[in-house]
Amino acid sequence: MSNALVDGNLLGIEGMTATEIEEILDLTDIFAEISQRPIPKVPALRGRTIATLFFENSTRTRLSFDTAARRLSADTMTFGAGSSSLSKGESLRDTVEVIEAYGADALIVRHPMAGTAQRIANWTDAVVINAGDGCHEHPTQALLDAYTLRQHCGSLNGLRIALVGDIDHSRVARSNVLAFTALGAKVTLVAPATLLPSSLAGWPVEVSHDLNAVLEQTDVCYLLRLQHERISEGLIPSVREYVNDFGMNEKRANLLPSEAIICHPGPTNRGVEIDAAVAADPRAVILDQVANGVSVRMAVLFLLLGAGRDLIESPTAEGNK
Repeated sequence: MSNALVDGNLLGIEGMTATEIEEILDLTDIFAEISQRPIPKVPALRGRTIATLFFENSTRTRLSFDTAARRLSADTMTFGAGSSSLSKGESLRDTVEVIEAYGADALIVRHPMAGTAQRIANWTDAVVINAGDGCHEHPTQALLDAYTLRQHCGSLNGLRIALVGDIDHSRVARSNVLAFTALGAKVTLVAPATLLPSSLAGWPVEVSHDLNAVLEQTDVCYLLRLQHERISEGLIPSVREYVNDFGMNEKRANLLPSEAIICHPGPTNRGVEIDAAVAADPRAVILDQVANGVSVRMAVLFLLLGAGRDLIESPTAEGNK
């Protein structure tokens, strides 16, 4: 089992080795096959209860984890901050302890404050999986992205990846840089200076402010959402100017090598970081990322909670008869 999962949690990509990441990706192959079966369900987590605690809105990550849990035959609980006792003054810690008391074996946590998943892990004996904490990390997004690139490109070793857009506010960017470079990729951050972190010390990346200049040498163009909810006034002159300099339109897409692929973690701002025509381009693998998210999260949940590989590999397992 990966060292990053030994303590029973997945809080970030930081500290994981290439071998540990590859182990998860290899296991994901099994769950990707299971997801293609007529009845995509195995009894690997029967009797386990998985709770999703989302303090920020989410479509893909929440539904992906819920689908993954159900395909593993786990029971699920869903927590929504807006309809909870937090509005009555209950503390985060009290909320976590209440949900654990209901029998939750794992807590899937998304929160706008960096470090919250780690804090919760200190309060509970349940497994904690970070589903995004502020601008810090989003480890399962990085794992599904690495899996998608491996699926389409064969290997990340030597792959030239351009991460484009709002780097500073992106937990996806941080986790992806860690995962991609661990697997041997060469990453270039492409953004206006105002949307880069104040310090890139320790980031194993190159930096460019000119998207057109890097596209011809790019194997993977990974577009990041412009995070209006986190951007303060004055970081970009205007959305229109940002689109002019960093938006992926058909003209720019044609500068990419013919075998290059285009990624986006979603949700997309059509007409901002990516035009509708580019999102529909066969080289755009955005929906593959969505589908792979379920398989990767099945692998993570199984690594953290599963009892035996026979429950996923047996041809007579429930749901495959």
